[in-house]
Amino acid sequence: MSFQAYLDNIQTKTGKTPTDFKELASSKGFYLDGKIAPGIKATEITNWLKEDFDLGHGHAMAIYALLKGKKE
Repeated sequence: MSFQAYLDNIQTKTGKTPTDFKELASSKGFYLDGKIAPGIKATEITNWLKEDFDLGHGHAMAIYALLKGKKE
């Protein structure tokens, strides 16, 4: 599955766009100035996505990659 396909599936499931996830991550203190905030581990972000959005590990990692700077 391509990265874009992951993002499309996530948007279908959650109703959230990549920009929405960046804004939500920012409001939680995970994302700052266009990158993951210092000291934040992948597990913190993926656990949040799994708990709040019922994403599987692969889809949560796709959002993590997005926040790390992978292009949409």
